[in-house]
Amino acid sequence: MSRSSAVSPKAVRHILPPRPWRVRAAALLAAAVGLLIAAVLWAIVSAAAGQPAAAGSRLDIAHLVRMTALQAGLTTVLSLAVGVALAWCLNRLRFPGRGLVIGLFSAAIVTPGIVVAFGLLSVWGRNGWINRTAETLLGAPIGNIAFGLGGILFAHVVLDAAFAARVLLARLDAVPDARLKIGQSLGLGPFRRFALIDWPAISGALPGLAAIIFLLAFTSFPIVLLLGGGPANQTLEVAIYAAVRQDFDLNGAVLLALVQIAACSFVILAASALPPVPTSLGPTAGQRWRDRPVAQLVQWLVLAVCLVGFLAPLLAVLADGVSAGLSVLAQANFWRAAAASLVIGTLSALLAVTLALTLGMGRAASSQPLLRTGLSLPVFAYLAVPAVVLSLGFFLLVRALGVAPGSAAPYVVVIANALLSLPFAAATLGPPIEAIARTRGKLIRSLGISGLRQFLAVEYPLIGRDIGIALALAFCFSLGDLGVIALFGTQDFQTLPLMMYRALGSYRSNDAAAIAAILLVLTIVAFVGLPRLVERLSNARA
Repeated sequence: MSRSSAVSPKAVRHILPPRPWRVRAAALLAAAVGLLIAAVLWAIVSAAAGQPAAAGSRLDIAHLVRMTALQAGLTTVLSLAVGVALAWCLNRLRFPGRGLVIGLFSAAIVTPGIVVAFGLLSVWGRNGWINRTAETLLGAPIGNIAFGLGGILFAHVVLDAAFAARVLLARLDAVPDARLKIGQSLGLGPFRRFALIDWPAISGALPGLAAIIFLLAFTSFPIVLLLGGGPANQTLEVAIYAAVRQDFDLNGAVLLALVQIAACSFVILAASALPPVPTSLGPTAGQRWRDRPVAQLVQWLVLAVCLVGFLAPLLAVLADGVSAGLSVLAQANFWRAAAASLVIGTLSALLAVTLALTLGMGRAASSQPLLRTGLSLPVFAYLAVPAVVLSLGFFLLVRALGVAPGSAAPYVVVIANALLSLPFAAATLGPPIEAIARTRGKLIRSLGISGLRQFLAVEYPLIGRDIGIALALAFCFSLGDLGVIALFGTQDFQTLPLMMYRALGSYRSNDAAAIAAILLVLTIVAFVGLPRLVERLSNARA
């Protein structure tokens, strides 16, 4: 056991500077989020208890649970397998543009699911690139394989395997040089090295990573909505949306929401015993280990397949957007939707980072284990109550309060998107804030620096890039979200993903292609630019 891990709470109290206001602010915020979630759950439970079940309901809850768990489980297994292979290749290979390739895979976590689904339709759909090429060369198309379970799994693996590879690559790049030198002196081959050196480095992260991917796939909404292909592949999230928007079966939607909450809570409780997974998105250097030619050939082949699988849908989105023209820019609805997306994304990102900073600083300022645990609970709000369920709860709550859903929609979407981003913002900001408190606490305490001065002079310069990453993640999540706006969107209030989905539903494929391309460009620009901008501002201040 390391000395830092053996520090007792009593010793920590002497290290940390007294920051009672940080602890109080974090406690009040945690209580407010807890009350909000409790109110949403109360609205759902009250709606379930207040009305009898609808006669002749078509809901097959057992099938929905099986289908949701099946696609989430298969997604998890496939994503981890592909992620391990891709991380192995990127750790070994050295080539010009390696940093750019790693950056592309890092961006997978914020790429909107609706954009990836649209890209897969452009490549593998009925009128996609593959079918048009097959018809030209073979005289007949190969069929519409983008729909159904295969299409859902393909889209999820494109996103989640890249995310898994990025996390595992950081673990492989952190293997001590001394261990590698011993392996080289022993003449370990590529697969012996993987078994003896690489696998111990990444195996500890796999259970926690599996839990994250399973929850992301279990609560996936836009991918299943676009690629499901019918009721046979419907999941709980899509069934809730269909029950409210298509059938207006609130009783069925509430029952499905309770099942969804129970299932997610069970996974979260099981995952809470696992070690946390650090989601570092910074640059990686890695070590130079030249494998044998056969292993290098395998690595290049795996990397090429993964690059094609990940880039083809995105390139298809950009190509279709360019070929469709930008006639959508002449529509007033587009500019209203774009303005709504940017404003909601900005406000929800600022709110998510404020929540994460407040909770993180309050947790770092406390040495009481029970209080620290309580301050961590709001982070799991969205994981326990996913986007569509949260939207349904807010919808029922504002109706119960006598407020028109259209009037409350902007506030609800901002709050819900902030809670959606909070787990990732907290995972990005929490560890560095804790590290600053433990390593510089004595110095701050001896200098008598105030809490505000501590943040401006010490913490902000050190975590500027982390704040930028958290802002970028939260902004991109909100920009590409369809699950929250789906229940509250109207003709007068819609975002770009909702406008794109409606364009697809009304067979305006050119408009949908242009919006998808614009969404993709905005996401990449925000993901790349925000961390650099905030880091420069923090360095300039330092």
